[in-house]
Amino acid sequence: MSGWLQPRDRDPVGRTDRPIRITVDGEPVTGIAGQSVAGILLAAGRTSWRTTRSGAPRGVFCGIGACFDCLLTVNDVPDVRACRRPAADGDEVRTQSREETA
Repeated sequence: MSGWLQPRDRDPVGRTDRPIRITVDGEPVTGIAGQSVAGILLAAGRTSWRTTRSGAPRGVFCGIGACFDCLLTVNDVPDVRACRRPAADGDEVRTQSREETA
């Protein structure tokens, strides 16, 4: 069982569940300190946040940073893997798209 599924008062590592707030394309999203950016987005109900050149939606696929499907821009740094980047309070996240060029 994952430690995240246990109530905070019974968590053996003593997590604090300190809330953090990030913005995603200008919209505020809340999470818990220690979560990845992808974890916060998934908890907020977002399953995809970028598109490929063909317009196919992409989000978390491998969850370990190997596939690069979850890329987004964090604090003006492009191509950040959302599954590998711990979210920090105040992060500004922008989704990315690779639109097909003629």
